[in-house]
Amino acid sequence: MTDSSIAVPRQKLVWVIKDTLTVARRNVLRFLRLPRLLVFSTIQPVMLLLLFTYVFGGAIADDAAAYIQFLLPGFLIQIVVFGSSQTAVGLAEDLSGGLIDRFRSLPMSRPAFLAGRTLADTGRYVFLVALIVGIGSAIGFRFQNGALPAVGGALLAVSFGFAFTWITAYIGIISKDVETAQVAGFVWIFPIVFASSMFVPVDTMPGWLQAFARSNPVTFTVDTVRTLSLGGAIWNNLWKSLVSIGGILLVFVPLTVDRYRRIP
Repeated sequence: MTDSSIAVPRQKLVWVIKDTLTVARRNVLRFLRLPRLLVFSTIQPVMLLLLFTYVFGGAIADDAAAYIQFLLPGFLIQIVVFGSSQTAVGLAEDLSGGLIDRFRSLPMSRPAFLAGRTLADTGRYVFLVALIVGIGSAIGFRFQNGALPAVGGALLAVSFGFAFTWITAYIGIISKDVETAQVAGFVWIFPIVFASSMFVPVDTMPGWLQAFARSNPVTFTVDTVRTLSLGGAIWNNLWKSLVSIGGILLVFVPLTVDRYRRIP
């Protein structure tokens, strides 16, 4: 194999990376310059955390300080799953506004548009997780299993959000308008979020709902982040969570890329 034959794939890889970072930068700047998105992504999660802790904490755990220990690891999963709905809206807006057509007319890597979007959204999840951990710590949450497991739990939450971003990216591309994407990208999230171990133990649910909650990928991931944060057996839920993340990516990355390539 000659040096020139090796250099061509390397040049293509560099091209893809540069284009991906350019698109990611564009999405980050757009996020920062839209007050509505900033409010939704920062103030709303903080308000929900405080409301769940102080409104429901006394009823569920008899003490808000005790409930925050149970709630916050699961709440990290909620904010990234809910946050992924912005991907559907953003892509539908770019598609209906003609931005995607302009990008496709440029001499740029085709996968870079989707990769850049998901990369920017993953950076948003990192910010949200750090923000909620900070607020949670201020109102009484404490990691009880050491620093490394805590970091591992945060990374797992971000990874779960990254996987869900590809689901909502597919929804955004197949939606015909922003309004449809807003509904389609959000309404299906409620059952899988609330019918899980995120807010209450699964054992407290009706029997028929327990069956769904115990097989819910959100439950696997919430329980894993909770044990990483507070201690306990990790592997039984960790492998299920990793398989769920891998399965989502295996299905929706090719679906989304294929659908994007077939945009007329």
